[in-house]
Amino acid sequence: MIELLQTSPPLMAVCTGVFGLLVGSFLNVVIHRLPKMMEAEWHQQCAELRGEAVVAVPTYNLVVPRSACPACGHRIGALENIPIMSWLVLRGRCRGCGVGISVRYPLVEGLCGLLSGSLAFHLGPGWALAGALLFTWALLAAAFIDLDTTLLPDDITLPLLWLGLLLNLRATFVPLEDAVIGAAAGYLTLWSVYWLFKLATGKDGMGFGDFKLLAAIGAFLGWKMLPAVILLSSVVGAVVGIGLIVLARHGRGKPIPFGPYLAAAGLLALVWGEHINQRWLSLF
Repeated sequence: MIELLQTSPPLMAVCTGVFGLLVGSFLNVVIHRLPKMMEAEWHQQCAELRGEAVVAVPTYNLVVPRSACPACGHRIGALENIPIMSWLVLRGRCRGCGVGISVRYPLVEGLCGLLSGSLAFHLGPGWALAGALLFTWALLAAAFIDLDTTLLPDDITLPLLWLGLLLNLRATFVPLEDAVIGAAAGYLTLWSVYWLFKLATGKDGMGFGDFKLLAAIGAFLGWKMLPAVILLSSVVGAVVGIGLIVLARHGRGKPIPFGPYLAAAGLLALVWGEHINQRWLSLF
């Protein structure tokens, strides 16, 4: 079976895409639960600092308790948890109470499956594919969490940074030297923008999680990809932000998460980074 997958890129892409659908289902759990786990930890730390007794709470992590409908508590069975298909069969509603299930669940699953299959077809089997899949899955989770909460968890960005450096010990994507410089330059670039904006306006222009996410992208793709990533994310972010304000769907004072645009730009650079850099440099 392994030999067949290695000699048949289309079959490799299909199998990886199906596996990506399953990973997308798990990412939905991460996107929903990780911010709640972080909030519970913050409350516990605050209680300890105030000298209050720590109250025992039910176990809540990425595995326990089982997934259930937030409206009626209906436990989601295995047949109700098949990526995309279950949502379609249930017509986007809970079997227990009929409350609507967000279309974002099949969207995340489908996007994860599509990106995973595309990477398998583009890269073929090997360490590069394994690293690219982990990179993609982490960026998807971080992007959707940032959309919901304007937070980029250290539990995602920091392990992703170290993973990029470890993979590039053998130059999986770029030489280690480029990866180390990319991590440092990615962090310091947005850190500098943050402080320049703060000194000029007295306001916070972005969160520290954005620094760490760009550092992780730099650790994977190297410093040469950072200009393209910053340019792509800034242009798309500006266009979307202005569009939301013009359409009166987003207040001027309401923060716009930058993480999703960094994640999208990082994925584009992963696949088409060399071509983008060549076109960019050709302008000069």
